[in-house]
Amino acid sequence: MVVPLSDTDTSGEPLALPGDALREGIVDHLRSALGADLVDVHLVPNTDLWVRVSTGAWRRTGEVLRDAGFDYFCFLSAIDWLPSPYGRGEDNPDEPPPERSTEIVQGVTGGDTRLQVFARLTDLRRHVGVTIKADVPDDDPVVESWVPVFAGANWHERETHEMFGIGFAGHPDLRNMYLPGDFEGHPLRKDFPLLARMVKPWPGIVDVEPMPVGADDDNAEDSSS
Repeated sequence: MVVPLSDTDTSGEPLALPGDALREGIVDHLRSALGADLVDVHLVPNTDLWVRVSTGAWRRTGEVLRDAGFDYFCFLSAIDWLPSPYGRGEDNPDEPPPERSTEIVQGVTGGDTRLQVFARLTDLRRHVGVTIKADVPDDDPVVESWVPVFAGANWHERETHEMFGIGFAGHPDLRNMYLPGDFEGHPLRKDFPLLARMVKPWPGIVDVEPMPVGADDDNAEDSSS
Protein backbone atom coordinates (compact mmCIF):
# COMPACT_ATOMS: atom_id res chain seq x y z
CA MET A 1 0.00 0.00 0.00
CA VAL A 2 1.38 3.41 -0.98
CA VAL A 3 0.54 6.41 1.18
CA PRO A 4 1.08 9.89 -0.34
CA LEU A 5 3.47 12.15 1.53
CA SER A 6 0.99 15.00 1.35
CA ASP A 7 -2.78 15.24 1.29
CA THR A 8 -3.98 16.82 -1.97
CA ASP A 9 -7.61 16.01 -1.28
CA THR A 10 -9.57 19.25 -0.93
CA SER A 11 -12.54 17.60 0.77
CA GLY A 12 -11.00 18.20 4.20
CA GLU A 13 -11.08 14.50 5.13
CA PRO A 14 -7.68 13.12 6.30
CA LEU A 15 -6.23 10.24 4.32
CA ALA A 16 -6.29 6.83 6.00
CA LEU A 17 -2.96 5.53 7.23
CA PRO A 18 -1.93 1.90 6.93
CA GLY A 19 -2.60 -0.32 9.91
CA ASP A 20 -0.53 -3.13 11.36
CA ALA A 21 -2.38 -6.36 10.74
CA LEU A 22 0.43 -8.45 12.26
CA ARG A 23 0.47 -6.78 15.66
CA GLU A 24 -3.28 -6.22 15.66
CA GLY A 25 -3.65 -9.96 15.13
CA ILE A 26 -1.39 -10.63 18.12
CA VAL A 27 -3.55 -8.36 20.28
CA ASP A 28 -6.71 -10.10 19.07
CA HIS A 29 -5.18 -13.47 19.93
CA LEU A 30 -4.24 -12.32 23.43
CA ARG A 31 -7.67 -10.80 23.96
CA SER A 32 -9.29 -14.07 22.91
CA ALA A 33 -7.05 -16.12 25.19
CA LEU A 34 -6.93 -13.83 28.22
CA GLY A 35 -10.17 -11.89 28.11
CA ALA A 36 -10.32 -9.22 30.81
CA ASP A 37 -6.81 -10.18 31.98
CA LEU A 38 -5.49 -8.21 29.02
CA VAL A 39 -5.56 -4.88 30.84
CA ASP A 40 -4.08 -2.43 28.36
CA VAL A 41 -2.35 -2.25 24.98
CA HIS A 42 0.01 0.24 23.38
CA LEU A 43 0.56 -0.44 19.69
CA VAL A 44 2.71 1.74 17.45
CA PRO A 45 1.84 0.56 13.92
CA ASN A 46 4.70 -1.15 12.12
CA THR A 47 7.03 -0.37 15.03
CA ASP A 48 6.35 -2.15 18.34
CA LEU A 49 3.81 -3.53 20.77
CA TRP A 50 3.41 -3.34 24.55
CA VAL A 51 0.71 -5.11 26.58
CA ARG A 52 -0.14 -5.05 30.26
CA VAL A 53 -1.82 -8.07 31.78
CA SER A 54 -3.23 -8.79 35.21
CA THR A 55 -0.86 -10.10 37.86
CA GLY A 56 -2.65 -13.43 37.92
CA ALA A 57 -2.24 -13.88 34.17
CA TRP A 58 1.51 -13.18 34.09
CA ARG A 59 2.64 -16.78 33.48
CA ARG A 60 -0.38 -17.64 31.37
CA THR A 61 0.50 -14.78 29.00
CA GLY A 62 3.97 -16.22 28.49
CA GLU A 63 2.43 -19.59 27.68
CA VAL A 64 -0.06 -18.10 25.22
CA LEU A 65 2.61 -16.17 23.37
CA ARG A 66 5.03 -19.10 23.34
CA ASP A 67 2.38 -21.32 21.79
CA ALA A 68 1.64 -18.58 19.24
CA GLY A 69 5.22 -18.64 17.96
CA PHE A 70 7.05 -16.32 20.38
CA ASP A 71 9.70 -18.86 21.21
CA TYR A 72 12.65 -16.50 21.75
CA PHE A 73 12.92 -15.22 25.33
CA CYS A 74 14.84 -11.92 25.35
CA PHE A 75 14.82 -10.77 28.97
CA LEU A 76 12.81 -10.32 32.14
CA SER A 77 13.23 -7.61 34.77
CA ALA A 78 11.33 -5.10 36.88
CA ILE A 79 10.98 -1.37 37.35
CA ASP A 80 10.26 0.74 40.42
CA TRP A 81 8.20 3.80 39.47
CA LEU A 82 8.59 5.44 42.87
CA PRO A 83 10.40 8.79 42.54
CA SER A 84 13.59 8.58 44.57
CA PRO A 85 13.22 10.26 47.98
CA TYR A 86 16.92 11.10 47.78
CA GLY A 87 16.74 13.06 44.55
CA ARG A 88 19.14 12.38 41.71
CA GLY A 89 22.83 11.70 42.09
CA GLU A 90 23.45 13.76 38.97
CA ASP A 91 22.20 16.95 40.64
CA ASN A 92 24.83 19.58 41.30
CA PRO A 93 25.54 19.53 45.07
CA ASP A 94 26.44 23.22 44.99
CA GLU A 95 22.93 24.22 43.90
CA PRO A 96 19.59 23.86 45.70
CA PRO A 97 17.88 20.56 44.81
CA PRO A 98 15.17 21.05 42.18
CA GLU A 99 11.57 20.44 43.17
CA ARG A 100 10.22 17.14 41.89
CA SER A 101 6.84 15.47 41.96
CA THR A 102 6.43 12.52 44.33
CA GLU A 103 3.55 11.10 42.27
CA ILE A 104 4.04 7.57 40.98
CA VAL A 105 3.46 7.65 37.23
CA GLN A 106 3.79 4.38 35.34
CA GLY A 107 5.00 4.35 31.74
CA VAL A 108 3.50 2.82 28.62
CA THR A 109 0.24 0.89 29.26
CA GLY A 110 -0.06 2.42 32.75
CA GLY A 111 -0.31 0.55 36.00
CA ASP A 112 -1.73 0.51 39.52
CA THR A 113 1.33 -0.39 41.60
CA ARG A 114 4.76 0.97 42.32
CA LEU A 115 6.57 -2.15 41.08
CA GLN A 116 6.02 -3.86 37.74
CA VAL A 117 7.62 -6.85 36.07
CA PHE A 118 8.17 -6.84 32.34
CA ALA A 119 9.53 -9.26 29.77
CA ARG A 120 10.32 -9.25 26.07
CA LEU A 121 9.51 -12.07 23.66
CA THR A 122 10.21 -12.35 19.94
CA ASP A 123 8.71 -14.40 17.15
CA LEU A 124 11.78 -14.97 14.97
CA ARG A 125 9.78 -16.40 12.10
CA ARG A 126 7.54 -13.34 11.77
CA HIS A 127 10.20 -10.86 12.94
CA VAL A 128 7.99 -9.30 15.60
CA GLY A 129 8.45 -8.68 19.31
CA VAL A 130 6.19 -7.82 22.22
CA THR A 131 6.87 -6.40 25.68
CA ILE A 132 4.66 -7.80 28.44
CA LYS A 133 4.10 -5.96 31.72
CA ALA A 134 2.23 -6.77 34.92
CA ASP A 135 1.68 -5.02 38.24
CA VAL A 136 3.36 -6.42 41.34
CA PRO A 137 1.15 -6.14 44.46
CA ASP A 138 2.55 -3.70 47.02
CA ASP A 139 1.53 -5.84 50.01
CA ASP A 140 2.69 -9.15 48.53
CA PRO A 141 5.30 -8.60 45.79
CA VAL A 142 5.09 -12.01 44.16
CA VAL A 143 4.27 -13.19 40.63
CA GLU A 144 4.42 -16.62 39.05
CA SER A 145 7.75 -17.79 37.69
CA TRP A 146 8.30 -18.04 33.94
CA VAL A 147 10.93 -20.78 34.35
CA PRO A 148 8.44 -23.57 33.50
CA VAL A 149 7.64 -21.66 30.30
CA PHE A 150 11.09 -20.33 29.32
CA ALA A 151 14.08 -21.93 31.03
CA GLY A 152 16.15 -18.85 30.17
CA ALA A 153 14.10 -16.80 32.63
CA ASN A 154 15.89 -18.52 35.52
CA TRP A 155 18.73 -16.10 36.25
CA HIS A 156 16.66 -13.07 35.13
CA GLU A 157 14.19 -13.85 37.90
CA ARG A 158 16.98 -14.45 40.41
CA GLU A 159 18.47 -11.06 39.60
CA THR A 160 15.06 -9.36 39.80
CA HIS A 161 14.35 -11.03 43.13
CA GLU A 162 17.73 -9.94 44.50
CA MET A 163 17.64 -6.36 43.24
CA PHE A 164 13.92 -5.51 43.57
CA GLY A 165 12.69 -7.93 46.23
CA ILE A 166 10.07 -9.52 43.97
CA GLY A 167 9.28 -13.18 44.56
CA PHE A 168 8.66 -15.66 41.75
CA ALA A 169 6.35 -18.47 42.81
CA GLY A 170 7.52 -21.79 41.40
CA HIS A 171 11.12 -20.74 40.78
CA PRO A 172 13.46 -23.63 41.64
CA ASP A 173 16.17 -21.59 43.41
CA LEU A 174 16.04 -17.85 44.15
CA ARG A 175 19.47 -17.59 45.77
CA ASN A 176 21.39 -14.32 45.41
CA MET A 177 23.83 -14.10 42.53
CA TYR A 178 25.69 -10.89 43.43
CA LEU A 179 25.12 -9.95 47.05
CA PRO A 180 25.90 -11.83 50.29
CA GLY A 181 23.06 -13.99 51.48
CA ASP A 182 22.56 -11.87 54.60
CA PHE A 183 22.49 -8.56 52.67
CA GLU A 184 19.58 -6.37 53.75
CA GLY A 185 17.54 -4.41 51.21
CA HIS A 186 17.20 -4.36 47.44
CA PRO A 187 19.59 -1.99 45.64
CA LEU A 188 17.41 -1.21 42.62
CA ARG A 189 14.45 -0.04 44.63
CA LYS A 190 14.21 3.74 44.56
CA ASP A 191 14.04 4.01 48.35
CA PHE A 192 17.29 2.09 48.83
CA PRO A 193 19.87 4.62 50.07
CA LEU A 194 23.01 4.70 47.93
CA LEU A 195 25.30 5.70 50.77
CA ALA A 196 28.33 5.95 48.52
CA ARG A 197 26.58 8.66 46.53
CA MET A 198 25.62 10.52 49.69
CA VAL A 199 29.27 10.62 50.78
CA LYS A 200 30.61 11.35 47.32
CA PRO A 201 28.30 12.79 44.63
CA TRP A 202 28.00 11.34 41.17
CA PRO A 203 31.28 11.28 39.18
CA GLY A 204 31.40 14.05 36.66
CA ILE A 205 29.81 16.57 39.03
CA VAL A 206 32.62 17.09 41.53
CA ASP A 207 35.44 15.02 40.07
CA VAL A 208 36.18 17.36 37.19
CA GLU A 209 39.69 18.71 37.65
CA PRO A 210 41.65 21.19 35.54
CA MET A 211 44.15 19.74 33.14
CA PRO A 212 47.63 19.64 34.68
CA VAL A 213 50.10 22.23 33.47
CA GLY A 214 53.13 20.48 31.98
CA ALA A 215 56.69 21.65 31.42
CA ASP A 216 55.93 22.44 27.79
CA ASP A 217 53.06 24.69 28.86
CA ASP A 218 55.35 26.53 31.30
CA ASN A 219 57.94 27.09 28.57
CA ALA A 220 55.26 28.32 26.21
CA GLU A 221 54.06 30.84 28.79
CA ASP A 222 57.65 32.02 29.43
CA SER A 223 58.34 32.50 25.72
CA SER A 224 55.11 34.39 25.20
CA SER A 225 56.02 36.85 27.95
